Amino acid sequence: MSEAAIDLRLWRQFVAVAEELHFGRAAQRLHITQPPLTQAIALLEGRLGVRLFDRTKRSVKLTPAGAALVPEARDLLARAAALPAHARAAAHGESGRLKLAFVSTVGFGLLPRWVRAFRAQWPQVQFELIEATGDVQIAAFGRGDIDAGFMIHSPGFAPPGMHHLRVAREPLVAAIGQQHPLARARSLKIDALLDEPLVIFPRRIVPSLYDAIAGVYHAHGRTPRVSQEAIQMQTIVNLVAAGLGIAWVPDSVREFQRSGVVYRQLGGKQAQRVPGCETSLVWPAAASPNPALERFLAFARQQLRAK
Repeated sequence: MSEAAIDLRLWRQFVAVAEELHFGRAAQRLHITQPPLTQAIALLEGRLGVRLFDRTKRSVKLTPAGAALVPEARDLLARAAALPAHARAAAHGESGRLKLAFVSTVGFGLLPRWVRAFRAQWPQVQFELIEATGDVQIAAFGRGDIDAGFMIHSPGFAPPGMHHLRVAREPLVAAIGQQHPLARARSLKIDALLDEPLVIFPRRIVPSLYDAIAGVYHAHGRTPRVSQEAIQMQTIVNLVAAGLGIAWVPDSVREFQRSGVVYRQLGGKQAQRVPGCETSLVWPAAASPNPALERFLAFARQQLRAK
C-alpha cells in the first residue's frame, strides 16, 4: 500500500464513479474512455488495499469503505480547488495572520474600532493581538515575534531602525484623586501639581515620554517625587484613586472610567508647559513585508485620511 502516491486525479475519478454509479457515464463526465477509468479505480483499490465498489454486469455499488471515503474525497477536492484562490488572497494580504502588539491606551478606543472595521473588509485575516509595553515590543521585534505594534512616545520620537505611522496625538492631563483639594480647585496651577507625589511608569517602558515629563519638573526647578511606579495606565489611575499621588496620563485614559479620579487639563499658557504624547503604528524597517501587514498599513492610512 502506498497512500502517499495517491494523487488528486485518482480521487477525482473515484468521486465521479461514486456519484454516477456507472463507469460509462463517469468516463463521459471526465472526458476519458472507460478502460482507463476502470484501470484507475483498480489502481486506487490496490493502493488502498480495500474494495471501493461492488461491480456486476448490471450494477455498480459502493462498498462500506467506498461510501465512507466519498465525503472525505469531495472535501479534499474542494480544498485543493480552493488553493489557488487562497494563495492569491494571501499574496495580496486578503488572508493570513497579523501579529499586532499594542499599549493599553490604544485599547481604550482606536484599537477596537480599527480591528472591527478591518475585519469587516478582510475577514480572512486573523489577528493575534498582544498587549505589551514599548520595551517589550522592541524585544519582540528583535525576536521576530510580532509584525507591528502600537507604541506611545513623546512627540517626534520614533524607535531607531523602525518605520512608523503616527495615528494619534493628544495632550497629557493630570489624574487627581477625587478627594484631593486640587481636584476641586477652580484655578489649577502647574506649580501646585509639581509639588505633589508622582505616580508614573518606569522609565524603561517609555523613555522618551518619561524624560519629557521629568523635563517639566526640571524646568520649574523641581525633581519629581516618585511615590510609586506602575506599568499599566489602568494601574496608575487606580493608585491615584488610592491617594498615592497625581499622575500625568494621555487624555484618552479618560475612557477608563475609574471612580475616585478626576482628570484636569491645564489651560492657557500653562498647557504649553506640559508635553503631549503621540501614538504610532511601528514596524521593522528591514523586515520582509507580511502582505497582511501591508494591507493593514494601507487601511490605517485610509482611516487617518478620513479623519
